[in-house]
Amino acid sequence: MTQPSPYWFPDRHSDRRPRLIARSRALAALRRLFEAEGFVEVEPAILQASPGNETHLHGFATEFVAPGGARAAAFLHTSPEFAMKKLLAAGETHIFAFSRVFRNRERGALHAPEFTMLEWYRVGAPYELLMDDCAAILAAAADAAEARRLAFRGREADPRAALERLSVRDAFSRYAGIDLFESMSVDGRHQDRDLLASQTEALGLRVAADDDWSDLFSRILTEKVEPMLGRGRPTILCDYPITEAALARPHPDDPRLAERFELYACGVELANAFGELTDAEEQRRRFAADMAERERLYGDAYPIDQDFLAALKLMPAASGAALGFDRLVMLACGAERIDDVQWNPVFDPFAERP
Repeated sequence: MTQPSPYWFPDRHSDRRPRLIARSRALAALRRLFEAEGFVEVEPAILQASPGNETHLHGFATEFVAPGGARAAAFLHTSPEFAMKKLLAAGETHIFAFSRVFRNRERGALHAPEFTMLEWYRVGAPYELLMDDCAAILAAAADAAEARRLAFRGREADPRAALERLSVRDAFSRYAGIDLFESMSVDGRHQDRDLLASQTEALGLRVAADDDWSDLFSRILTEKVEPMLGRGRPTILCDYPITEAALARPHPDDPRLAERFELYACGVELANAFGELTDAEEQRRRFAADMAERERLYGDAYPIDQDFLAALKLMPAASGAALGFDRLVMLACGAERIDDVQWNPVFDPFAERP
């Protein structure tokens, strides 16, 4: 089988270039959008004490070497979140960043080990306001890329249409025939794993002996719910179970839920947003629980950024969101893979060389 020429071959670059130019135009348009809203662009440091403390996110490890030779662990961030929240603690109120972020064990049509994340925060704002931000971002990016529709694998969405708003509970009921509340206690602290397992099996999905409730939730979401979201118009999937929102504050009306939403278009997740948790001790507890689960699953755990927890005690109430910029450009250009819209796709150390 003939392998495609590397991206730096002139003829291949010529084919890729229209999408790359569209990417640059979208980047400039979104910068203008945020600046017009009074945001300040910041540059979060990439090198961090911890890559993040979510169970299934995998970081790239490196190390500091002092002039005298002393060594200490360091990581490339999986998100600029910790660094940006420290700036909120310092007194910034409306900030955004286009950050290069790094996630190991991720490679595929929608995943790259290195990609660009657009992240933004509003101090004192309800997280619902970020839904309006998402709508404005979709329209501005589509206009810049001269895209009438967003498209991916035969699915389309109108980037200028009013966003559909759908709760996680309603989405599971509509697309999987499952009422999630049946397997959740009224205080949100306990889940009936066996009930959700039987419901998962009834859908024809795999259930492993060591799957917990969250594993099953994610499998149903990925296999049955996500492909149906954002068809025709983008969808806001909101009101996540509290167990599935490690950095979000509890929902004020229901202890089972958290102030978290995700933005979908064409069955593709584009953004993840929170009403931000500012309780440092609760955050510490969640991080510890997630790292214990990570140790069980993967045999390792990441350090907790103690400076982040200290800053959290000073951080005011805020809402924040992170959007996969490469994915947005993909959909605006109708591209099939994330590599198609990256100026320098990440090298593959396992690929055959001529």
